[in-house]
Amino acid sequence: MHKLGRGHRDKLQQFMAITGSSEKVALQALKASDWHLESAFDIFYSQPQIRGVVDTRHLEELYNRYKDNYADMILVDGISLLCNDLQVEPDDIVMLVLSWHMKAATMCEFSKQEFFTGLQALGVDSVGKLREKIPLMRAELKDEYKFREIYNFAFGWAKEKGQKSLALDTAIGMWQLLFAEKNWPLVDHWCQFLQAKHNKAISRDTWSQLLEFAKTIDPSLSNYDAEGAWPYLIDEFVEYLVENGIVQNLS
Repeated sequence: MHKLGRGHRDKLQQFMAITGSSEKVALQALKASDWHLESAFDIFYSQPQIRGVVDTRHLEELYNRYKDNYADMILVDGISLLCNDLQVEPDDIVMLVLSWHMKAATMCEFSKQEFFTGLQALGVDSVGKLREKIPLMRAELKDEYKFREIYNFAFGWAKEKGQKSLALDTAIGMWQLLFAEKNWPLVDHWCQFLQAKHNKAISRDTWSQLLEFAKTIDPSLSNYDAEGAWPYLIDEFVEYLVENGIVQNLS
């Protein structure tokens, strides 16, 4: 490793751990950003050339392996085959992270452009290289900024085409998947509350505000403010928790 001070060495290790890049690439991005980590990440993810050359011919071959027989897209069967090649289950959260990298518009679909965009962003052009990125994609869920981006992306990705809201069953499945990463102790109560009391599609506002609620409000609700600007559904959830003795009365 280059002769670096401890602060620079720590940043180099952190950058390499998060991006999966080589020391050479990490040094290049960090020096270009004057050793500001966030700026270095921006450089790394916005400039494909810094991540190394991706052979578009290999991407084409890979795309054709998974492409549907009747449509110029990768659909359910192709994604199932991709999961099999990556040795992950289709409902593994890493497939959501991969879809986020691809900026995929719809669950269980990749357009050719989305597929190329995602693999180029990850700097890979083979299944083997993509499989090697799986630990990196799992690690991205531990990054607060990226988790929020992936969480917000999931709403549009999971909803039916043409719909503004997310079907309740789909929303519950996504919440259980995402909050398993955060160990939010109220997630099961939230899902039970929705099934018992709401039974309607979920708005984008409720979706985004729930993450804020889970991040900022203690599971005991000790810092919950009834006068706060939470969506009515979250206020009703708090009442449900108190009425059912799940948390102590807040008064």
